[in-house]
Amino acid sequence: MTIMTQQPLDQQEDEEMLVPHSDFVEGPQPMVEGPQPMVEGPQPMEVMQQENGSTAENEAVDEPQASSFTWTIQNFTRVNVKKLYSDVFIVGGYKWRVLIFPKGNNVDFLSMYLDVADSATLPYGWSRYAQFSLAVVNQIHSKVTTKKDTQHQFNQRESDWGFTSFMPLGELYDPGKGYLVNDTVVIEADVAVRKVVDYWTYDSKKETGYVGLKNQGATCYMNSLLQTLYHIPYFRKAVYHMPTTENDMPSGSIPLALQSLFYKLQYSDTSVATKELTKSFGWDTYDSFMQHDVQELNRVLSEKLEDKMKGTVVEGTIQKLFEGHHMNYIECINVDFKSTRKESFYDLQLDVKGCKDIYASFDKYVEVERLEGDNKYHAEEHGLQDARKGVLFIDFPPVLQLQLKRFEYDFMRDTMVKINDRYEFPLQLDLDRENGKYLSPDADRSVRNLYTLHSVLVHSGGVHGGHYYAFIRPTLSDQWYKFDDERVTKEDMKRALEEQYGGEEELPQTNPGFNNSPFKFTKYSNAYMLVYIRESDKDKIICDVDEKDIAEHLRIRLKKEQEEKEDRRRYKAQAHLYTIIKVARDEDLREQMGKDIHFDLVDHDKVRSFRIQKQMPFNLFKEEVAKEFGIPVQYQRFWIWAKRQNHTYRPNRPLTAQEETQTVGQLREVSTKTHNAELKLFLEVEYGPDLRPIPPPDKTKEDILLFFKLYNPEKEELRYVGRLFVKSSGKPAEILTKLNELVGFAPEEEIEIFEEIKYEPNVMCERLDRRASFRFSQIEDGDIICFQKRFLPESGGQVRYPDVPMFLEYVKNRQVVHFRSLERPKEDDFCLELAKNQTYDDVVDRVAHQLGLNDSSKIRLTPHNCYSQQPKPNFIKYRSVDHLLDMLVHYNQVSDILYYEVLDIPLPELQCLKTLKVAFHYATKDEVVILNVRLPKLSSVEDVLNEIKTKVELSQPNAELRLLEVFYHKIYKIFPLNEKIENINDQYWTLRAEEIPEEEKDLGPHDRLIHVYHFTKETAQNQMQVQNFGEPFFLVIREGETLADVKVRIQKKLQVPDEEFSKWKFAFLSLGRPEYLQDTDIVSSRFQRRDVYGAWEQYLGLEHSDTTPKRAYVSNQNRYTFEKPVKIYN
Repeated sequence: MTIMTQQPLDQQEDEEMLVPHSDFVEGPQPMVEGPQPMVEGPQPMEVMQQENGSTAENEAVDEPQASSFTWTIQNFTRVNVKKLYSDVFIVGGYKWRVLIFPKGNNVDFLSMYLDVADSATLPYGWSRYAQFSLAVVNQIHSKVTTKKDTQHQFNQRESDWGFTSFMPLGELYDPGKGYLVNDTVVIEADVAVRKVVDYWTYDSKKETGYVGLKNQGATCYMNSLLQTLYHIPYFRKAVYHMPTTENDMPSGSIPLALQSLFYKLQYSDTSVATKELTKSFGWDTYDSFMQHDVQELNRVLSEKLEDKMKGTVVEGTIQKLFEGHHMNYIECINVDFKSTRKESFYDLQLDVKGCKDIYASFDKYVEVERLEGDNKYHAEEHGLQDARKGVLFIDFPPVLQLQLKRFEYDFMRDTMVKINDRYEFPLQLDLDRENGKYLSPDADRSVRNLYTLHSVLVHSGGVHGGHYYAFIRPTLSDQWYKFDDERVTKEDMKRALEEQYGGEEELPQTNPGFNNSPFKFTKYSNAYMLVYIRESDKDKIICDVDEKDIAEHLRIRLKKEQEEKEDRRRYKAQAHLYTIIKVARDEDLREQMGKDIHFDLVDHDKVRSFRIQKQMPFNLFKEEVAKEFGIPVQYQRFWIWAKRQNHTYRPNRPLTAQEETQTVGQLREVSTKTHNAELKLFLEVEYGPDLRPIPPPDKTKEDILLFFKLYNPEKEELRYVGRLFVKSSGKPAEILTKLNELVGFAPEEEIEIFEEIKYEPNVMCERLDRRASFRFSQIEDGDIICFQKRFLPESGGQVRYPDVPMFLEYVKNRQVVHFRSLERPKEDDFCLELAKNQTYDDVVDRVAHQLGLNDSSKIRLTPHNCYSQQPKPNFIKYRSVDHLLDMLVHYNQVSDILYYEVLDIPLPELQCLKTLKVAFHYATKDEVVILNVRLPKLSSVEDVLNEIKTKVELSQPNAELRLLEVFYHKIYKIFPLNEKIENINDQYWTLRAEEIPEEEKDLGPHDRLIHVYHFTKETAQNQMQVQNFGEPFFLVIREGETLADVKVRIQKKLQVPDEEFSKWKFAFLSLGRPEYLQDTDIVSSRFQRRDVYGAWEQYLGLEHSDTTPKRAYVSNQNRYTFEKPVKIYN
């Protein structure tokens, strides 16, 4: 199916499409900052929040229907809409279309998604599952077509799915890269549709007898490992027998948390939470949103348990189950000398790449390496000797854990990759095969090393993330089970074994009229860890575990937990029959004011609450209060709280006698318009001179109940001191003496009085006119009066906030900020108490002062991501924010962390500069130096080269330099001297500076300047592929010059020894196809064509082995990447 799109040049942007909801899942991720693992993967176009989510609510069944679609977009660079849809195509009876964002969906990448074309008109609850790939075709070199594939269940909330960061825009729009040819882009989509079965009502315990584990965010890797360990009964029994006491808390004890988890897996009817266990690891919430490596977690957990078991009845269990030994040896060939070293292992890492099955991996593991030539072995008194080096196994453990190396570092691509090759593993594994070829001479041959497969741990996804689950047969019967977080399902052997081998899946064509070649999808779900149990030990390991193995205190504790859980369920089920009444008293106001709160009167969540049946008459409730507080019913008067228009919450009026005869439920409806089940009351109790309760005074419309707070400027303290009734016609001046008496001041003490009016969004606290009546000042029931001694500036002493309004303003805006150096982003360096309304300049001035720095403009701040607990990728530009609060806000949260750097030049100056990372290659020595060149953004390439000249040693003072763009070991561009540096990108490719050789400056009319690249050949998926490596360079080819002549110059230029150079082959390569040359061939005759699109695709290739040292993998995806190893802290 091929469709051409002649894009109208003036097409207006269409309406925004409906956006899907998406909750946090692993692997495929929504394009939002939030609590999510740091992964890349397929994602919906835009997302909103969703209340309930699951990694896989439905599973695909039946054979798929599949088809291809090609979309050719002409006039691509002239497309001026934000997003563009393809025509509709049909696969599996469903309508689909491709959606792209030509300029990126808020990223510097092409964004591309598969979209359900008729999602707006489909019936409620529709759902469809598709496996698909999207590709941008490389029209010059099809082998480097950019293609990504994934799978997704489409529904109303997620009607599109794909890749927000499909490929860099710089790569797409560069005509030299081959994706944009004649202003045309070609997009391909392969789609396979499967039917789905709904599992919303699925009951794992009922269907399988087992329960799953809840996913905390990105903990499926841990869940799959825990299920595997749990289903090794000997291990489970050992965990139960670890000594714990009734005083231990699961969140602080790994043994108790693991016992609790295993008990619940054994006896619970529903899925089990892992939060107690992760808390016992010392993990914070963010650790649960970080996806880690199962192998690493397995080793760390084993080491922790091994340590915790020391000195107990189960000491040594980990070693007994999982520890094996191998012998490393080096044996000389010509002299009688052998060196051996015994080592233990808990798991074995087996190669997947280049191995067809487990046996091939074991063959490779024990493969003998010859040490000879330059690599001879130094054998003590015998000196350098030819030798054999290898590994043989002394013994294997009862439980054999095999880690398959699905993730490897690709040196050519300078990145981690996942190996999805087909890799077979047997149901029975015989490690005594071929007369014990894997065993050392010291091995005990009486032990039969025949193993049976117990569990298969699977990773589904790519290198940056994905989903983990496990296939396990707990009793080693023929019945397999799939443990996928909360859901457990019965599976057949084919699903557990063959379908997890990896490789490619072939989907047959079912739509007539389309091309008949079958689709081949890479299977991204494959085994990466296997657990085998030795046949001779299986009866001991697959043992019975029952309640008698569980400590009594643990049984009691867990039974109590279950009862409390049932009580909570019952409480929740009966909630509609009850009302919560929260009663605040003077004691609460005194206790909280100035400590927990400063504004309003009380935090209702911290007062005494009563759960009362709605049908109970309020008068009966008063008797409950009398019992609780010791206040007889006749001395109680209750006030209803009300929320005012200015968002304050104050006692509004007392309940009437008629209202007190009503039921609690009726009264709650009177007190609040919302559907809140709570009734909030203030209990007024008056006391006589003997401090005993007395009846409340009669209240008329003239009487106003006021609440009073006292402020002490020296102590910066605000506290609640009591309440009084006043007459609305009275004046504040008339109660001054009473206020002095209330707080123990002298009767004639001069005091100032203020009304606390509101605190949101801004504080309003105004001086009260002591000569005006309360009515005139609009004072009413529930108002708050603050007072203090009159502050006299001449009285001396340092007071920061002399009056109540200033103090409340300070309290409202104060913010303690933890500052961290950007180089040490996990450690607090210092804390400063600041105000949220302080300006950018105020904040950097305080930081500079703290650091002893005179120039605050050299401080650069970076905000904090509350979800990832890391610095955000972009720093705060100079004066780009108004206030401190703007620096701290992250979505709907306010952080209290900022990161700082001290720059060598002022930030405003730096922001006007562009920094380029340039690799300078010396002409006279084999050395490369990395330079950071910082120049104004409007500078040219010539300015960069002139700057480099001041930093390096040139072969001669007048040497000319050039700047090259190098990508994947090819030279793609020589930058013109007048090109502006503002748009040069050094993130994706290398910038290289070098001297221009003299021979290139004076080219004859028939001379050619050609590209020369190093290469090797590799076979992948039965195809030969050329892989470039090393440093590319230019070479002048003279007319009539033979390869033999050119080789002499190349050997001299590269300084390669004769012996090594004699092994090199030379080839003319065009579009990746080598044509090997003979010494007598005229080289220039191969480089006659001038119409080659992309000069880098036609080059002289030097074929030889890559002996350059490999550099360690460095992640370069963000400005700051913080790799977190698995750590268990307790």
